[in-house]
Amino acid sequence: MKLYESPSPNARRVHVFMAEKGIDCERVAVDIRAGENIQAEYLAKNPAGRVPLLELDDGTYIGESVAICRYLEGLHPEPNLFGDSPLASAKVEMWQRRAEMNFMAEVAGAFRNITGFFKDRETCVKEWGEVCAEKAPRALTMFDNQLAGSAYLAGDQFSIADITLCIALDFARQVKVVTLPELANLDRWYAEVSQRPSFAAG
Repeated sequence: MKLYESPSPNARRVHVFMAEKGIDCERVAVDIRAGENIQAEYLAKNPAGRVPLLELDDGTYIGESVAICRYLEGLHPEPNLFGDSPLASAKVEMWQRRAEMNFMAEVAGAFRNITGFFKDRETCVKEWGEVCAEKAPRALTMFDNQLAGSAYLAGDQFSIADITLCIALDFARQVKVVTLPELANLDRWYAEVSQRPSFAAG
């Protein structure tokens, strides 16, 4: 397998996931700042033009970070990171989606629109970025409330939902476009999760 990647929260999500599983593979750098991901050669592999992208040995390509993680989970089911029962899987999916849509996507919207990082290839609206920057920290209360009664987002088992929220928080701190509140349960959870050896892999 080959993993086409660039420094990004989504690539880091796959890195952490693979480290939790003890999986490694060849990695190919893609320069998204220079637009390598939107050139014909890369688009032939992934028409969405995003990273990361997993190339299998038979030439099959899998795009989208969670899809890549689901494929790897199927190959290496332990440790389980998507839920080990129908109910557990539903809870993991629920909190994974909430982490991605209610926080991670808002941080990304703030970053892209306020900084204009990709203004050479997309329309940036600073006012919308400011709306995203206001919405993102408000969403964290939902996660803090959940973590008041459980060790991890989806219950007592570490999952991809925890990976997503943790890397999103790290990204928010890195790009500095969102003011993060102090929330006791979330801070306790983050202190524990971010020290897992897998997070050093990303």
